[in-house]
Amino acid sequence: MFAIIKTGGKQYKVKQGETLKIEKIVGNVGDKVDFDKVLLLADEEGKDVKIGKPMLLGAKVSAEILEQGRDKKVNVIKYKPKVRYRRKAGHRQMFTKVKVVGI
Repeated sequence: MFAIIKTGGKQYKVKQGETLKIEKIVGNVGDKVDFDKVLLLADEEGKDVKIGKPMLLGAKVSAEILEQGRDKKVNVIKYKPKVRYRRKAGHRQMFTKVKVVGI
């Protein structure tokens, strides 16, 4: 069975036992979290499909927080020719790594 959940403004396809890296959510390592914004539920063959309008009522995906951290640095460079305008900035996005426990 798999589900499509919405968190952090993005959609993820998840299966039980799978780990994924999502936008930062509040919690400590080892905490359980529930994602109640489930857009779709289906079995592996795709025969029993339930689609929400836009969300499925009563469906949830349970997960466990494995890690809280920051991603690799992304360099942002702005440049305009002929006017001596150069800007360099860096950004490290916060993330949460979760393991799906149940659907």
